[in-house]
Amino acid sequence: MRQGMNLQGRIARNKTVDRLFVLFGLLATFVGLLTLAALIADLAIDGTTRLTWEFFTSFPSRFASRAGILSAWVGTILVMIVTAFTAVPLGVAAGIYLEEYAPKNWLTAIIEINIANLAGVPSIVYGLMALGLFVYQLRLGHSILTAGLTLALLILPIVIVATREAIRAVPGTIREAALALGATKWQTVKDHVVPYSTGGILTGVIIALSRAIGETAPLITIGALTFIAFLPGAPIKAEFPFISLEWLMSPFTVMPIQMFNWISRPQEEFHLNAAATGLVLMFMTLMMNAVAIYLRYRFRKRINW
Repeated sequence: MRQGMNLQGRIARNKTVDRLFVLFGLLATFVGLLTLAALIADLAIDGTTRLTWEFFTSFPSRFASRAGILSAWVGTILVMIVTAFTAVPLGVAAGIYLEEYAPKNWLTAIIEINIANLAGVPSIVYGLMALGLFVYQLRLGHSILTAGLTLALLILPIVIVATREAIRAVPGTIREAALALGATKWQTVKDHVVPYSTGGILTGVIIALSRAIGETAPLITIGALTFIAFLPGAPIKAEFPFISLEWLMSPFTVMPIQMFNWISRPQEEFHLNAAATGLVLMFMTLMMNAVAIYLRYRFRKRINW
């Protein structure tokens, strides 16, 4: 009888702890959402009036009413293209190798520890490294290519860790069934492991890119301009070979740096421009995260375990 009462009391305490944990989780979520809503509301109140077509199609100017973010948002998109095309293939391939092919020895353990540590290194360190390697040693200059490679190095550990976690979540029975039916190791990974983990991989990739799009310190370190009144060369031309890579070596600016330039000025009108730019940057980041959630939902819906 006494043991039954003790068991019931223990169950009641565990249920109480569960309810408290759920309440704490809801409270933490509410605080985060409230903070985000307050930030967006503050930016919207200050910057909505500046969100006009001219604001998106005009270059920066010393007159606040004429200033726009054309060079900033174009530079942001081009830098992110270089970042994505560099970090995603390398990060996903490295994650697949470390999780599926790498032998479990001391060298692999050291590599895994270093990758985990690199994910927490301050971004300014990557900027200093890129300044010495890409700008001075490889002589790539203060260009879009340098900026994209710098941000790619910054988010590469995040992509690797996300890829490994997504692959690790695939049940071992999937691999065993494929191998039992005569599939090779590569066929198992390519046709079964990677498709089942694609949702998680894409989620990690977009979250990593969402971090990169808001970085400022490493780009300032490598020499990003705070004022630029021209666009890079077009990637597509009318004459042969029709594709041009000259834009990779062009000077650049990005939206966070444009915000920094405007917010550091004393005039209130430039502060409104900075708020409008922050609103656009926040919208782009939220859209990237929304895409991550949508892709994860679609891939999970398509897979029947």
